[in-house]
Amino acid sequence: MSKTFVIGDIHGAYRALRQTLERAGFDYENDHLICLGDVCDGWPETKESIDELLKINNLTYLIGNHDFWTLQWMMTGNADSIWLSQGGEATVKSYHGGVPQGHIDFLNKALPYFLLSKKLFVHAGIDPQYVLEQQDLSTFLWDRNLAHTALAHYGKKVTKKLTAYDEVYVGHTPIPFKKPIYSCGVWLMDTGAGWGGVLSLMNVETKEVFTSDDVPQLYPGEAGRKPK
Repeated sequence: MSKTFVIGDIHGAYRALRQTLERAGFDYENDHLICLGDVCDGWPETKESIDELLKINNLTYLIGNHDFWTLQWMMTGNADSIWLSQGGEATVKSYHGGVPQGHIDFLNKALPYFLLSKKLFVHAGIDPQYVLEQQDLSTFLWDRNLAHTALAHYGKKVTKKLTAYDEVYVGHTPIPFKKPIYSCGVWLMDTGAGWGGVLSLMNVETKEVFTSDDVPQLYPGEAGRKPK
């Protein structure tokens, strides 16, 4: 029987991506993987990471802010200085042989959010006061308010959900834990793979978590993106 998994921000850490998929026994033909965005920027293997994701038969990919920056560079050749300083330089180097059209198409087709029954998956967050159709892409890519509120309530006796959804899964905001955390109906999935933490993959139904080794140990001598 097929399983559905969700994974946090990869940030060019191909070795961590492979580790989590292998540790979960992920079935590339039958299982469903929901990526919360930001496969790009940070560690040196963005190209390899996208190549790996393209092997997955049932993939739902959500666009992240770093993916948005990368796509602009892929389509125009213009590299924003802020992007380069936030991990984009490593992405440019990973495509030293040129950018395959399939990778441009991959990021172009990325979704702003994904609904599975009453579960919402989005890169950064949403504004709970408005329906999704009334919110713009910048909210889905950048807004940390939902994540920060959930993190502030973590560990406290607060049971009220922050949104109308059964569960909301977000990346974008790194947490100081080596496993995803749940607070007020929100799953915080970014366990810091982009710079000093681990990459986390979770079974959406059972909540079983599979993590990589500490990413810096997988890339000795390399630096990830600068945390921001």
